[in-house]
Parts: sequence; C-alpha cells; structure tokens
Amino acid sequence: MNVLVLGSGGREHAFCWKIAQSSLLNNLYALPGNSGTATCAENVDLKLDNFSKIGSFIKDKNIDFVLVGPEVPLVNGIANYIQSKKGLEKVVVIGPDQIGAQLEGSKDFAKNFMKKYNIPCAKSQTFDRESLNEGLAFLEKNKAPFVLKADGLAAGKGVLILEEIEEAKTELASMILDEKFGEASAKVVVEQFLKGTELSVFILTDGRNYKVLPTAKDYKRIGEGDTGLNTGGMGAISPAPSADELFMKRVEEQIIVPTLRGLETEGINYQGFIFFGLIEVKGSPFVIEYNVRMGDPETEAVLPRIQSDLLDLFEGIASNTFSEKDMQISKDESATVVLVSGGYPEEYAKGKSISGINEVEKAIVFHAGMKEKNGDLKTNGGRVMAVTALGSTIERALKKNYQEIEKIKFSKMNFRKDIGYELNEGVLN
Repeated sequence: MNVLVLGSGGREHAFCWKIAQSSLLNNLYALPGNSGTATCAENVDLKLDNFSKIGSFIKDKNIDFVLVGPEVPLVNGIANYIQSKKGLEKVVVIGPDQIGAQLEGSKDFAKNFMKKYNIPCAKSQTFDRESLNEGLAFLEKNKAPFVLKADGLAAGKGVLILEEIEEAKTELASMILDEKFGEASAKVVVEQFLKGTELSVFILTDGRNYKVLPTAKDYKRIGEGDTGLNTGGMGAISPAPSADELFMKRVEEQIIVPTLRGLETEGINYQGFIFFGLIEVKGSPFVIEYNVRMGDPETEAVLPRIQSDLLDLFEGIASNTFSEKDMQISKDESATVVLVSGGYPEEYAKGKSISGINEVEKAIVFHAGMKEKNGDLKTNGGRVMAVTALGSTIERALKKNYQEIEKIKFSKMNFRKDIGYELNEGVLN
C-alpha cells in the first residue's frame, strides 16, 4: 500500500514513524514533511493549499491512503477535492469531508450539533456584528469567569478566559468589530466557564464503528505550574490520570456514541480521527471542543502506546471490515516533553544548531520545528521537537525522558520541567 501523510509537524513525524512499521506498506510520502519524516518517508516539496498538485501527486504515485494531519486542509475541503477527481475515487482519505470538518472549523456549528444531540457541553450563545449589543447584555447577566471563543480557526489562539465584566465586554467588541482574530472572530461564542480537569479522548472511526485510542492530558501553558501564555502544547502524558473505567464508560455513552449517531443522522460522511477535548466536572464529562484530527503533542504520546498495525486499521475502513479489527494498547504509559525555542510562543530566533539527538537511546525524538542543512540539524520553529519515553508508570517514563533530554542541546532551549506534575511533584529532584 502507498500512503501520503499531509503536514509538517511532530504529529506527522509520529504518524510516519508508526506507519513505517507496517508490513502492509510499500511506499510512504510526507507532504511537505520535515527532517524527521525524511528518516522514514520521502518528503514531497508541495504546499498544503495546492490541492491540484496534491491530486496530481496522488495519481502519479498510485496513493491508496491519504492521512491528513492538520485541520486547515480538512476545513478547506481536501477530502472532497480528492474524492471528486477522476481517477482518485478509490483513494481513502483518513479525515472527514468539509461538512464534517465544521465540527472543528466552526465553534457555533459544533455547539448547535451538541445541543441537538444532547451531548453534554457548557451553555453558550453566539453573537456577531448585528447582535453585539445582545452579546454585551448577555455578559451582564452572567457571572465571571467569561469564556469567549472565536467561531472559526484561529491557530489555537481564539479563546479568551476573562475574570472582569468590563474586560470581557471590551474583548467581545474587539473580536467582532476590530477582527482581533481576523475572519475567525466574525462570530463569537460566549460560553459558560466550567471548572474541572481537562483531558483528551481520541477515536478512529469508519463513520459508524469506532476504536478508542489511548487517552492523554496535554499542557498548554509555557510556564511551570500552568502559568504564562498558551502555546501549541508543551507536553503530554498518556493515559490521562482522570480517565478511569467508569469515566470512560460515561464518555462513550454520553459523548462518543451520540456524536457518531448524530453525524450519521445528519448524513455527514466522516471517516478518520475525532479528538474530544473534554473536561471532567465532578465525575461527569463535558465537551469543550471537537478536533477533526489528532492533536499535537498528544499524538506523540499516544501512537507509541498503540501496538496494532495502524495501516491495517486504515485498510479496515477501506474494506468495510473496520469493526473486525483489533485495537491493542500497550500497558506501558508514556510521557512527552516538547523542547521549544527561547522566546516562544512570542518572538524567537531560528537556525540554531542542535546536538545530542543521536545520543538519545531510551526515548523517541519526533522532529517538529527543525530542518537539516548541510548535514546539520537546525531549529526552524517555535516547538522544535517532542521527546517521548515509555515506562511501566508515567512517573518512570518522565524520569527516563528528562534524563534523555539532558543529552540534547541548542541555544536558548526551553522546556517545562513539570510535565505530569499532578502525579509526581519534583520529577527532576
């Protein structure tokens, strides 16, 4: 089988790393890929928004499966494009069609979907330029904290949690009238604040049947103790500590099954991954958001725990035998720590030389913001790499991970030293 992975981050390196282990694989390509995918796949120098050239490449290389890593191509309709092109009708896209992708592409769409199918979520209302005054009045009637979410894709930056009513009113107006997040905030969802423990649940589905992947908890803030600015993710652990058997049963009954039945009822063609961003409130699960692809860096923590052949699972989607396939998960637990450039998530320098990766023996290094130049690895982004280790417990995985990270060096390298702090305070001590 020939497989094309779309994307260029640590998530895509992790997918290529996993797919390359399949006995069913003939050829593996990453578009555009990075220095890590180049070690297990052939990188393709094309842009993700050039659907025409991507389609031609798929045809030329007789691609059987296209795995879409990031959300933007899905929201822009890459699956529809591929499936509508002559000669590509049999290509299986692991990722939803454009309507299904609206679960992530529009917070308002997702909220209406959840309300319609009685999926537990925070109470909310949506406002735009015409209804701004109603939005301001809505804030007045509610209590802090206030949660404001840009309706569209905002690269993970479109959510504000505000403690003061006047600041919330100012920000709501700025998001809508001043286009603080561009077109993404033409509509804004004002949401009830829920206090609890966040976690990530993932499934792979053929649209009707599903397999639950390992759960994860990620750490978004740049600073230890969950302080400072939000980032794309500073690390993750798997499984999520709060995802016990009873809680996961509730997640399946109250969230996963109703979501799939809702998609089916709506006639939405959905095959691929669904990422449920959840919050556990007094033992009950609530959906904070849907993502229509795997997360980053959660993927780097989750995939190493999956023992099943990922390509065999994809083949089950293609052949309508997905329900017969097995999802085998290792008893080992995992911890992922992201190494970032100094200054991230604000301004940072690129082109810093990286050393020590070849000395890492007891962890997996997934490349993200890195590139190879004249045989040397250089930093090329904010999140430079994700380092994942496995262990019989998360604590042991973390200890191993931090020991291996000591071998890696680049100028102004930064990372959180408290990933998994809830489990074992002072892992480094």
